[in-house]
Formats: sequence, C-alpha cells, structure tokens
Amino acid sequence: MSVGSLTLSAASRRRLTRARLLNRIFTIALWSLGILAMLPLFFIAGFVLAKGASHLNFNLFTKTPAVPGAPGGGISQAFVGSGLIVGMSVIFSVILGLGAAIYISEFGSTRAASVIRFTGDVLLSTPSIVAGFLVWTLIIAHWFPYSALAGSIAISLLIWPIVARASEDILRLVPRELRDAGAALGAPKWKVVVRVVIPAASAGLANAVLLAVARGIGETAPVLLTILGSDYISVNPTHPSDTISLRIYNYARSPVSSLHDIAWAASLSLLIIVLLLSLTARYLGARTRKAMA
Repeated sequence: MSVGSLTLSAASRRRLTRARLLNRIFTIALWSLGILAMLPLFFIAGFVLAKGASHLNFNLFTKTPAVPGAPGGGISQAFVGSGLIVGMSVIFSVILGLGAAIYISEFGSTRAASVIRFTGDVLLSTPSIVAGFLVWTLIIAHWFPYSALAGSIAISLLIWPIVARASEDILRLVPRELRDAGAALGAPKWKVVVRVVIPAASAGLANAVLLAVARGIGETAPVLLTILGSDYISVNPTHPSDTISLRIYNYARSPVSSLHDIAWAASLSLLIIVLLLSLTARYLGARTRKAMA
C-alpha cells in the first residue's frame, strides 16, 4: 500500500471520528433541550397532581356545590355543562371547519379559498377573551341572555380554525390516485369527496376534532363572558350553564379553603381529560400518517 493511500485512509478516519463526535454532541444537545422544554409541563402536572389527588373523590362528579364552608359537595353541573357546551361547539366547528377544509383542499387555488385560509389563520391567533367579548356584544346584549348556546358559539369561533387547518392537512395526504380513480368511474366530484376522500381520511379527521375538543374544554375567558355560571344541572342550551374551567376560576378566587381543594381536584380532572384527548389524537394522527405512507 502506498504512502498516499495510508495518508488518505488516516484522513478519512479522522473525518469519520469528527463526524461521529459532532453527531453525538448534537444528539445530546437536542435531547437536553427537549427535556428542558418539557420541564414546565412536568412541573405543572406534578404540582396539580400533588394538590388535587387527595381531594379527588366520587362526590366531585355526582353532587352539586354545597353551601360554602360545609363539607361535601361537588361540581357535577360543571361536567354536564362542559359536555353540553363543547358538544355543541364541536357540531358547529365540524360543519364550518370540515366544510372549509374540503373547499380549500379541493379548490385551493381560488380567491375564496385564500380568504378562508387567511381568516382561519387570524382566528387561530386571536385571544380567547376577544371571542367571548364579541359574542357578548353581538348576541347577549341584543338577542338572548347568558346561556350555554352563547358559550358554545364563542368557543366555536376559537376551535373551528383548528378543525379546518388540521383537516386540510389530512385531506391533502389522501393520494391523488384515489380521486382520479373515482373520477374515472364517472362519479361527480362531490361524490368522490364524500365516498372516497373523507372515508380514507376518517381517522385523521377524528384526530382534528379531538384536538379541537382538547382546546375548547379548557377555555375560561369565552365562557366567563357568555354562560354566567350555575350551581344546578341544566341541559337546556338557552339557560345559564357552568363549565369545569369556569368553576375552577370562581373557586380559586374564593377565600374559602374548602373550595380551593375542590378547585385543585377539578384542575386534576381537567388535566386528565385533556391528556387523554391529546394522546388519542396523537394515536389517530400516527395511524393516519402510517396508512397514507
């Protein structure tokens, strides 16, 4: 072997060693930054768990609030109200968001599609208190008083852009060949979308809805201005209602320590609900990406 070959081989080994060292350094740095970014989440989750676990009981989910200072009591009306308000807002958001996503993904080159996309981007960055104040100004002050319906409209303004943007990304993952196959069979475009595109992306669309639910169920500012709050269970959408987040806010401001305990337990319940929704959404999203690959 010549001297030149030995020199080249030694230089190659040095470059390979340097590359491996840099790869290890950057890997350690990225993992460190990732763990550092998750520390606030771990701290918040651990703190809420430590404060609320001892006060989490069956009464929290089955009883309405007791007299301040009296033992017992729960916030069952808040769980019912959250389900009612978020359920209605999801219906509104799926109609608006999915319709917008289908229009943008299928007719994305039109000016109307650009306007809808821009509107969704603006609403995504809009503070939630603005949505609540808008509904209070336009609806509550003129049409009908505080109610679960008004709260669901306010939350819908915040979460339909999430449904639209996530659904658009999912619909774009559907292979073009499926659309072409439906068109080749003579099906009109709307039928191809309904019978082919949407079923193919169903898991991903469910993921988009779950992300919207996770966002909407924790909102406080919009419902603070629209639903008034209630100590009684009500499933009438035109009556005042309550939510978990609003009840936590009201109890946290109270000087009664027993209400603080219930607020911590409610916070832990809300954290668990959002965590389960997020994990389910992640699973459905990974399943969709795998199916589309």
